[in-house]
Amino acid sequence: MSLKVQNNRAKTIAFMALMVALSNILSAPPFVIPVVLGPLNSNIHLTQVPILISGILAGPWVGLLTGALGGLYMSFSTEIPFVIGGLAILGFASGFLANKRKVKPVFSGILAWLIQAPYVFFSDYLWFAYSRGMPSPVALTAVIVVLLKLTVEALIASGLSAVIVSYVQRHLAGWIKF
Repeated sequence: MSLKVQNNRAKTIAFMALMVALSNILSAPPFVIPVVLGPLNSNIHLTQVPILISGILAGPWVGLLTGALGGLYMSFSTEIPFVIGGLAILGFASGFLANKRKVKPVFSGILAWLIQAPYVFFSDYLWFAYSRGMPSPVALTAVIVVLLKLTVEALIASGLSAVIVSYVQRHLAGWIKF
């Protein structure tokens, strides 16, 4: 194994660790905005930004790992374990679209959310209906409210990540190349 390959692997791991830490930090209380959405208490957060950035810059597998590990705090704090799966899908999809399909960063983030949304719909519905014991119409309403909130977050996160990725590609291209 050459030194160059090891150097790129070390950079990728360090970058991923930074993005995982940032994703978890952005889902913690000082960095979230609490909102009440009908019967639900929720938070607006930007935990998706580092996940999208890692997928776009380092590829789908790094995006997947960043999403899974970056969702740990949110998963434990909300006691909803399937958050990890949704964020892993988001990271993988953004990386796949940006790297394999050559989709622009802002659109790869939006499309990645559209790929993640069915997972969120079904897992949240099952969570509200069976874990929380909500009647089916109430659970469906709660899921729709959550999806609307997440759509707004995804649009904001996609825009922010596109700006950050553009800056990194222009000014730090030699340093952060994977």
